[in-house]
Amino acid sequence: MLLHIHPDNPQARNIKTVVDCLKAGGVIIYPTDTIYGLGCDIYNANAMERISRIKNIDPKKAQFSIICNDLSHLSDYTKSVDTPTFRLLKAALPGPFTFILQASKQVPKHLKTKKDTVGIRVPDHKICQEIVRELGHPIMSVSLPMGNEVEYYTDPELMHDQFENMVDIVIDSGIGSIIASTVIDVTSGEPIVIREGAGDSEKLLGK
Repeated sequence: MLLHIHPDNPQARNIKTVVDCLKAGGVIIYPTDTIYGLGCDIYNANAMERISRIKNIDPKKAQFSIICNDLSHLSDYTKSVDTPTFRLLKAALPGPFTFILQASKQVPKHLKTKKDTVGIRVPDHKICQEIVRELGHPIMSVSLPMGNEVEYYTDPELMHDQFENMVDIVIDSGIGSIIASTVIDVTSGEPIVIREGAGDSEKLLGK
């Protein structure tokens, strides 16, 4: 299903359609403040396995992130962070950053890495925020499989043509970006940039 949702004023009935799909174990393609992503309910291991097959990756080795609508979920899914780290997250989020943090026991096992860490995203995008708010907990996130044709992972109609037999809903909120989020590891207390992306790490870290 190709579902049109307004990026600034998401229609409540369409958000409910997406959330009902996620609750039923569905897989969606959805917009963020960077690139479009594949997502599912973080508590549905079967849906996550579907996404792993789409990405052609081993679920045990995959590096998934969780999408939150604000920092209120932070204490639920991560171990306590020190004041400087919290200030860093507060300065960066919502925004085009992914932060690697120590995972709490509430993070489903199928989402944790061998290092017991988890990636946290709070996109500056109303559709993401409304989906998570309506669902009541975060969704799992991973980038689309990226080939040589940029259009097929930025244009929702082409994504639908490519993935309609693999996912349940493709959300169309317009053309997406081609640049992923900036990834910063803060598990050691000292921020380490793992991947440069849409977020300006130098400005954020004052370097």
